[in-house]
Amino acid sequence: MKYIKLSSLIIRWTLFILGLLFVTLILWNTYRFMQNFKREERFKMEIWAKAVQTINDTDVNSDVDIELPLEIVAHNATIPIIQVDSINNIINTSNIDESIVADSIKLYAFFNKIKEANDPIVVSGNYSNTYIYYGNSSIINSLTYYPILLILILCFIIAILIYLFSYSKKSVQNNLWAGMAKETAHQLGTPITSLIGWVDYMHEMNFDETVVTEIKKDTDRLHTIAERFQKIGSEPVLEQLDIIAETKASFAYLRERTSKQVNFTIDAPNYALYLPLNATLHSWCIENLIKNATDAMKGKGEIHLKIIETPSSVQLYVSDTGCGIEKSKMNQIFEPGYSTKKRGWGLGLSLTKRIVKDYHNGKIKVYLSEIDKGTTFLITYYKS
Repeated sequence: MKYIKLSSLIIRWTLFILGLLFVTLILWNTYRFMQNFKREERFKMEIWAKAVQTINDTDVNSDVDIELPLEIVAHNATIPIIQVDSINNIINTSNIDESIVADSIKLYAFFNKIKEANDPIVVSGNYSNTYIYYGNSSIINSLTYYPILLILILCFIIAILIYLFSYSKKSVQNNLWAGMAKETAHQLGTPITSLIGWVDYMHEMNFDETVVTEIKKDTDRLHTIAERFQKIGSEPVLEQLDIIAETKASFAYLRERTSKQVNFTIDAPNYALYLPLNATLHSWCIENLIKNATDAMKGKGEIHLKIIETPSSVQLYVSDTGCGIEKSKMNQIFEPGYSTKKRGWGLGLSLTKRIVKDYHNGKIKVYLSEIDKGTTFLITYYKS
């Protein structure tokens, strides 16, 4: 089990690192592409500035052909441009929204913004130089959000893969649980039937009644265990039952069969509380928690069960005075196979969680735990 968990951890970290490298590669390539694109835009703007300078320097009556410079100037329709003099008075604008151009405050605010985007291009004049400031084109502005979009898409794909993996894993676990449970119930069926026959035979042969009674108790217990596995392997039937009465019955049964060095106490309302419940499986939950508590206390200490009704739920607190649970282990204790004991399969708490969550739509968690002071588990059953 440890090797399986280690392998799973290595796979997760490998996938995480690969995903991180993939995202880094995307960002790096996007950055390089944007820098190349900005250099190309800079080159275009320099050509545009030369065209403007050619137009400005050409006399109206001159025979110089300015058709190409005019076409270059007219061709730019995406890059916002502001031309200013040496003291930053705006002389000309291009490709800027009319609402901004009409408002001098907004226009100068826009000017200050694009000043930070790119270095100005100097246009030499007869008397003084002018300066052309330009912002990023709509294409570069769109590319700014491109990495974010790619990362969101990647996260979406990863989320889908995690969901599918989790769903597939849960489906396999469910089928495994169901198959094992049904097979266990089936295997127990034959010897239990045989034992029941032997008990009836012993009654007829007038065996010691005390011995027969004790054997019958054990036979009934085996029958209950088989019934539990049968129900855990299929969809159990829930009935409107008094959870207080059912819990007290399980509590009393376990108290009689546990070391006298364990002190059992219960605090519950003195009225009935009816909930959709499967008595057999609920009894199994209580038994698992109490056995877990007894093991944690090494057969000596106190177990306290408290039932509280809230407007929307019924809460069961099972407390012990055992060794407690480390904080780092609290998220692992409900995993199949996890156990601090040398014996056992580590299925008790996992089964309990399955019964509470999957079959009763409830919740179970470690409510409180302190090392060498004890642990409290909380089961919550909802009223509807």
